[in-house]
Amino acid sequence: MTRRGLLLFIALGIAWGIPYLFIKVAVSELDPGMVVLARSGLAAILLLPLAIFRHEVGPVLRRWKPMLAYTLVEIVLPWYFLSSAEQSLPSSTAGLLLAAVPLAGVAIAFLMGRPERLSGSNWIGIALGMLGVAALVGLDVAGSDLFAVAQMAVVVVGYALGPAILARWMPDLPGIGIVAVSLAGAAIAYLPFVLLAEGLPTAWPSTQVVVAIIVLAVVCSALAFLLMVGLIAEIGPVKATTITYVNPAVAIIAGVVVLGERVTVWTIVGFALVLLGSYLVTKKHPTPVGRGATQERLETTAPSRE
Repeated sequence: MTRRGLLLFIALGIAWGIPYLFIKVAVSELDPGMVVLARSGLAAILLLPLAIFRHEVGPVLRRWKPMLAYTLVEIVLPWYFLSSAEQSLPSSTAGLLLAAVPLAGVAIAFLMGRPERLSGSNWIGIALGMLGVAALVGLDVAGSDLFAVAQMAVVVVGYALGPAILARWMPDLPGIGIVAVSLAGAAIAYLPFVLLAEGLPTAWPSTQVVVAIIVLAVVCSALAFLLMVGLIAEIGPVKATTITYVNPAVAIIAGVVVLGERVTVWTIVGFALVLLGSYLVTKKHPTPVGRGATQERLETTAPSRE
């Protein structure tokens, strides 16, 4: 890996590892719907001008049906349920549970009629990942926040389904245009929801909450996506997916250092099992001779945007 690639990898690992911390701070004073509205709206304001300048909005809007589905499963539902779950779950636990996204990706591929041929190591990875999630839910969370865990399950499925929709129906569309339009669509969808549900804050939030929203929008959303585009261009899409294994570690460190969250033995055990399982599940077979680059691209799952 080049020096530029390493710097991009570290920067993206941090940008996608810290949102759980800042979501936890934001929902301490704001309704989850308001958090999603503020985050998506500000990020859209930053990315839409760039997408328009690059003429990437029109082609995306013409593919509006899969774009609507992608926006729903990648942002509208996951961001709300993630914010809602963090009202009771530690930020580090939320980050760890989302490390199970590659496991869900296997099931999504099967349901969409594109099952991958699984090797013995892939099946071992599925088993280890499930044990890791069980350790986190049953022994770390200890059954006290099962509703929040159910909400996290929705997030995991959404983050696994989003890239699958991109790969099947929109592999040729420009990335910045897709993200800018989806962020804008999410903000538009949440505006009436927040107004009707009286989710607007009755008083101006504290400085730390305002900073949290700005970081979520600017760093964890807009900047993170630009970093991902640069990283993929530098090291390729397959190697870029390994960022998934860095984010949970960053989430744990941020939760412990900033919020004083506890780390139990089962946190470490679950963390190790989920990451090892995800690694084995996503471990690819050697590429058959003659397989085209386009097919390889379609089979590559992009990292989730938390």
